[in-house]
Amino acid sequence: MTNFDSGDTAVLDDPVGESLRGRHAELGRRAGRAATYLPQVATFSAVPAEADAADWADLARLLGPDAFADMFSCPATPPPDWEPVFVLEGRQMIWPAGSRPAGSRPAGSWPAGTRPATGPDVVELGEADVPEMLDLAARTRPGPFWPRTPDLGTYLGVRDGGTLVAMAGERLRPPGWTEISAVCTAPEARGRGHANRLVTALVTRILAQGQRPFLHVAGTNTEAIALYERLGFTNRKHVTFRGFRTP
Repeated sequence: MTNFDSGDTAVLDDPVGESLRGRHAELGRRAGRAATYLPQVATFSAVPAEADAADWADLARLLGPDAFADMFSCPATPPPDWEPVFVLEGRQMIWPAGSRPAGSRPAGSWPAGTRPATGPDVVELGEADVPEMLDLAARTRPGPFWPRTPDLGTYLGVRDGGTLVAMAGERLRPPGWTEISAVCTAPEARGRGHANRLVTALVTRILAQGQRPFLHVAGTNTEAIALYERLGFTNRKHVTFRGFRTP
């Protein structure tokens, strides 16, 4: 696999913290150097990589007792009384600088009031679609998805006969980057290229806004990794996702 890195990728080492300090500040809560998203938006929390006891205490106060702390890829080790909940190995993949998906236009070239073409079967999802989005996420388990997760960015979907059968959207947004997430397809609609079209549409949209796409994927999801590599994503680094429960 090709590995790609450059100086502007440093913010991807703390994508949750960088998002909560920037474009997602209004969707989170902060105490000292600790931060977490609002309930029903996301369970992700962040402390510095070199977190001390005060940072963990601040995060515990934000979350409350016996609460779930999804530390995403944060490498900091919590105090011994924080109960481990899960560990998942994964990859962080990025879109190479200067690369364009097939058929896309240069960033900034889209006429005012328009958005990148997404194909006739791809639609932008809104508040009215949230119940269907939650149902699709529950059936396909693409990762954490809550009633206000769509507040994090734009979500696109594919409908077949009026029924939502696939979706993907924007999640973490550190400076200069936008994460593609919740890529999922209903079992009965797989094998039709929906994920390919949705991810390509999001890549085109993100690049048109002057951002670079990135994403995270479980290391065991070899089918998704192969798709992302075919589309043009490259591996940046191995990551370990971890969750804990506060005292």
